[in-house]
Amino acid sequence: MGARSRRSTGNLPAELTSFVGRRQEAGDVKRLLSAARLVTLTGAGGVGKTRLALRVAADVRRAFPDGVWLVELADLGDPRLVPNTVATAFGLRGTSDQAAGLAEYLEDKQLLLVLDNCEHVAEECAMLAAKLLAASGGLRVLATSRHTLHVEGEHILHVEPLPLPPAEDTGAGPAEAVTLFTERAAAVSPGFALTPGNRAAVSRICRRLEGIPLAIELAAVRVRVLSVEQVLERLDDRLGLLTSGPVAARPRRRTLDAAIGWSFELCTPAEQRLWAQASVFPGGFDLDAAEHVCAPAGADGGSTLDVLTGLVDKSVLSRRNGTFGRHAWYRMLETVREYGGAELAESGDEAGVRARQAAYYADLARRYRAEGFGPRQTEWLGRFRREQANLRAVLEHCLAAPERAGRALDIAASLWNFWYGGGLVPEGCGHLRRGLELCGERTLVRARGLYAMAFLAIQTAAPHADLLAELAELAGELDDERLRAGHAECAGMAAFFAGDLTSGAGLLERALAGYRTAGDALLVFDTLVLLAAARFFLGDPRGAAAAEEALALADRHEARWSRGYALWAVAIHRWRAGEPGAAAELLREAVALRLPDRTLLAFLVEALAWCRAAEGAHERVARLLGCADAVWRLSGARVGEMSPYQGVDEQCAASARKALGPEAFDAAFSEAAGSGLDEVVRCALGERPPAAPPAEAAPPGGLTRRQREIAELVARGMSNKEIAAALVLSGRTVEGHVENVLVKLGLTSRTQVASWLAGRPGRPA
Repeated sequence: MGARSRRSTGNLPAELTSFVGRRQEAGDVKRLLSAARLVTLTGAGGVGKTRLALRVAADVRRAFPDGVWLVELADLGDPRLVPNTVATAFGLRGTSDQAAGLAEYLEDKQLLLVLDNCEHVAEECAMLAAKLLAASGGLRVLATSRHTLHVEGEHILHVEPLPLPPAEDTGAGPAEAVTLFTERAAAVSPGFALTPGNRAAVSRICRRLEGIPLAIELAAVRVRVLSVEQVLERLDDRLGLLTSGPVAARPRRRTLDAAIGWSFELCTPAEQRLWAQASVFPGGFDLDAAEHVCAPAGADGGSTLDVLTGLVDKSVLSRRNGTFGRHAWYRMLETVREYGGAELAESGDEAGVRARQAAYYADLARRYRAEGFGPRQTEWLGRFRREQANLRAVLEHCLAAPERAGRALDIAASLWNFWYGGGLVPEGCGHLRRGLELCGERTLVRARGLYAMAFLAIQTAAPHADLLAELAELAGELDDERLRAGHAECAGMAAFFAGDLTSGAGLLERALAGYRTAGDALLVFDTLVLLAAARFFLGDPRGAAAAEEALALADRHEARWSRGYALWAVAIHRWRAGEPGAAAELLREAVALRLPDRTLLAFLVEALAWCRAAEGAHERVARLLGCADAVWRLSGARVGEMSPYQGVDEQCAASARKALGPEAFDAAFSEAAGSGLDEVVRCALGERPPAAPPAEAAPPGGLTRRQREIAELVARGMSNKEIAAALVLSGRTVEGHVENVLVKLGLTSRTQVASWLAGRPGRPA
């Protein structure tokens, strides 16, 4: 690993359609980013703020060594989850103080964070942005919002609609609004082009829609079945009706509403119904969800698939591949979804739709629990990651009324394993806590909620005594063997992590017997792994048998995620038995699964350090311990800080420090502790970093790559201000680079730089 290796280029999505115009605005945003650390693009819905932000972010990607990262907030209903949502984009696991964890993570990063659709969580975005910018000098934030964030140092660029054609044809090239209409119409009607015969009608459509990109795109889709003149005629009728409201109303918003409303009216009744009902899915949905939650079919409509196809054809829905079970995934633009939500509220169907949605996700959660220890284990984890926004919406809806809270608690309790493995412990605890507060009845659902909450609390060193006490009482009242086993498991885990190994092992043995009686394979597996670990630290050879049984159980059920934990359990017992080479091979096998569970990865890398310590590879020990430290911080779990795990790490570190010397140990540890997840995996597997592109030959004069880049821009006649805007640097930084270029080349003026680069005379002797 080099002194500062680069972890990722970010997570920007690929553009699915062409980007039209906005050259001036894009340049303005780049100039603002070069001078300010927080830039907010404001404007009405549908005006193109997101597309502009994404285009600028893609253009300046090279200026940010640690990447450009997009966080989409439109789906977020609970403002308190803003920090968790940002952390998830970076692959960080939830902690009790997520904002502080983010600030620590970003402290030494040079990256651009794009916060999209902040308006409904503006206060929380403002507080988080201020905190992160204060912590990281290399951070830039580009936000989109319908209004400003009101953060000190915020620079604002108001995004206007696209330029419109003049009322009279001047013979000039098409305006940007016309170009957008033409390109989108050609996409749905091959062969469509702007001609002298349709130019006037297209221009009038764009003027009627006031250059609002979303409205223009919705109108252009109609060219598939209507002529341009027919589109204009129907649009005039619709706009004349809907934009004749009070003068004080926002005209552009009325125009956009009218355009979306026109699209709504052109849909069949079945399509209108599905559009409205599908608005309850802020994160998108698949065909299965639509069939269970929405009710589009009737005398006037066909199958759900037929209706979905119609909405895709009309650009109301966009279709994406590569989702759970390789199913197609459908989404609406937020403005379109808002319109559907308003229609649903007016229809009187909302209560029924949301009830069906809650029942659907309760069933999904039960299926996850039933199938979560089998071949589809990692697939289920991926599905609920994709469903996260929908899951939040369902839980928030259910928790908004005491009579529905039991359904929320049932869902959240069934997903205890997802909250843990998905890195969402604080969010899961929040839902469970509210559900337990609202559901005081002493029922099986409450007991399951207590178990889930206790499990997550123990993993994060949060208070849990009261939860365990009530769980024990309820298990007795309900005479439920699985609940008794759950209490013993959680109590044993708590004792184990606190260092009381003997009591912990005894309780875990009791839990194992209870789970075997109940026939719960997943919890038998989990308890075997915990028992193997407790017996490992006790020096009890029976731990190896528990680990081997766990591995056999995971293999029998084809549970890939669980297999990673079983391999770890078997490996540490091999290490204890004096077989560090065999142990390391098992650990590398688990790392190579490349599972998304950060806590598991931390355990694996930590144990690899123990193996290398037994072999005397002290520098590798320092690096692996540094990597483990990095992953523990990313995971948010506190298990690694608990006795007795920490004791083994400290012994290995002390031995390596003594062999290497304090300075060499600290240097290797610190360098590795700055690793990202991909680097940690490569380090653990002994893989080489990806080959860097061939280095360019160093130019005469010893210029760095950045100085050469700036020299070329100087040679083009660009000013320092223009260079700063192009490269997203501060003016002072560019000034320093230019001065260094002149000094290194022995030149006295900017004009000599061009001659030097061209190899022409002009360089002083």
